[in-house]
Amino acid sequence: MVGLSIERLEEFLRKHYHKDLLEAVREGRKSIEISYKDLDRFEPALADYLVEKPQHFFNDIQEALKEIDLGVEERPKINIRVKDLPDDFKVRIRDIRSEHIGRFIKVEGVVRRGSEVNPEVETAYFECPDCGAIIEVPQLRKEFTYPGKCECGRQRGFKLVDRKLFDVRWITIEDPFEVSIGEKPGEITVYLKEDLTTPKMQRKTDPGARLEIVGILREMPKYSHGTKTRQMEKLLEANHVKPLEVEYEDIEFTEEDLKKIKELASDPNIYERLVRSLAPSMYGMNEIKEAILLQLFGGVPRTLPDGTNIRGDIHILMVGDPSAGKTQLLKLVSRIIPRGKYVSGKGTTGAGLTATVVRDEEFFGGWVLEAGALVLSNKGILCIDELDKIGKEDQSNLHEAMSTQTVSIAKASIMATLPAQTSILAGANPKLSRFDPLRPIAEQIDIPDTLLSRFDLKFALRDIPNREEDERIVDHIINSRMSEEVIKPEIDTELFRKYIAYAREHSKPEMTKEAMAKLKNFYIDLRSKYSGTDIPTIPITLRQYEALIRLAEASAKIRLDSKVRIEDAERAIKLMKYSIRQLGMDPETGEIDIDRAEGGTPSSQRSKIRIVMDTMDELEKELGKSIPMEDLIAALEEEGIADPEKIIREMKHKGMLFEPRPGFIQKI
Repeated sequence: MVGLSIERLEEFLRKHYHKDLLEAVREGRKSIEISYKDLDRFEPALADYLVEKPQHFFNDIQEALKEIDLGVEERPKINIRVKDLPDDFKVRIRDIRSEHIGRFIKVEGVVRRGSEVNPEVETAYFECPDCGAIIEVPQLRKEFTYPGKCECGRQRGFKLVDRKLFDVRWITIEDPFEVSIGEKPGEITVYLKEDLTTPKMQRKTDPGARLEIVGILREMPKYSHGTKTRQMEKLLEANHVKPLEVEYEDIEFTEEDLKKIKELASDPNIYERLVRSLAPSMYGMNEIKEAILLQLFGGVPRTLPDGTNIRGDIHILMVGDPSAGKTQLLKLVSRIIPRGKYVSGKGTTGAGLTATVVRDEEFFGGWVLEAGALVLSNKGILCIDELDKIGKEDQSNLHEAMSTQTVSIAKASIMATLPAQTSILAGANPKLSRFDPLRPIAEQIDIPDTLLSRFDLKFALRDIPNREEDERIVDHIINSRMSEEVIKPEIDTELFRKYIAYAREHSKPEMTKEAMAKLKNFYIDLRSKYSGTDIPTIPITLRQYEALIRLAEASAKIRLDSKVRIEDAERAIKLMKYSIRQLGMDPETGEIDIDRAEGGTPSSQRSKIRIVMDTMDELEKELGKSIPMEDLIAALEEEGIADPEKIIREMKHKGMLFEPRPGFIQKI
């Protein structure tokens, strides 16, 4: 079919893509895209030829190109990229087998790691020392290939005199989350070359990107301790790469889109409409949905003159009872914006949440940086379910990412700082299954205090039996099953996504004096309200004040306003109050105490600790350093401590007290 295919391919290119070829030459582009559908309609046999024998097909189409006048004397090489390959030829990475080798296939996956762009030899030119002939050797294998023999008979000692280079990049992709639940995701290395390695394409194929790749599946020798084995390594040589997640900067807005976005921004009920469009299948939770809405739009990041970076991303934690809807909400939110990712508890393996270093000599030539979920979600949102169950190392690494928006790694021969400008929406479960409002949050979830304090807002999702509320929830579920219109978002999801993208890219509101004064007065008034009281409560700290600014900026972004106004400050204050009251109200004093919400020791607890320490100081004068437990308990009861055993137990847990021998207690 070779001769016939070249003629028919020339006819196909002239009929459908002659104009595209001329434009590519004029603009200096290295490739054009052709549609598989056009080829199939023109001649089905050619489409079959492409799928069954892709290497022959692309050789033939390059020969066909030589017969087409492109209006230039020095003919450039133009690669043919095939798009629109039907899903009939789509193969899960995990399901790729030897039968697919040599065929044209389509795969979908998330980039896990990638090499730098490096030059590679396409063709090497050797000179024969005997006759002076120039021998052209195409480099088709991974190993460098030398001439086998010259026409004059010489078989070795050829001199390399020239070479033709092109750019290459290796990436590793794995099956997306939703197709690999309950099993290890499949993984394959992809070979990108020439125009697929331009700076623009490099950004689109960096770790975290979700791609649809069409190409030729090839096999390569696999080596063990320098010896070639019977096993072969699978490799996908990419022909066409299509990003499946559009970056914010790549989202295109039509005139109609901009008109709709500006109409929404000017609607006085826009906040309520957006809240109703966020997870409409889930009844209620309006305050939490409003907070997540502000998180999606985000605040304004700033760099101060001294180089200090102030993040604009908003972090939210939800602690809730089973069946409160955390998981469903997290999954829904992760799908709304580009680079949204969902991970769950101990399911974060390998690179985990941050990054790791792996060794890959075969394709990457040594140690390679492998991005974790935080890096993969850069400029997006990371939804972490069961935050309390992730590894301690990952919890520790979250500290840096949530504060400085970067992830640092120093392993093997690699020292790097990766961007992680990611908003975190996390869910956690109480240790005893149900959330207890009478106990501080630090006692209920297995998360370090220092990590808790980095969340701007924290909410408790509680499942409290209430006949009227339960009836409304059940009715909502029934109605949603009977009619999908009930749970249809008020604002179309695609428009919602474009609205967020436009606001994040084009709206950078500045604080007005009135809004700043509102936030300042709230902060100062709340702190001064408890200063001078017997129980030194800390109702709010500077971290919450910075969170208020971010929330107010996000509120202004929704209106595409250039200024943060009083109404934005009031919305931020309302959500902050709601958050603190849920987790920061000390039931013993009835006062707001931020230490309850941040994981520190509540003020009432601190007061009891002081009483215990003072009482022990007095008893030590009479009894020595080791105090009988019975004497200490009796003395504390006289001081009005209702539960002395509990406070002693907690102080032992904190490392403030210890038992030198049974029945005795002593200060550290």
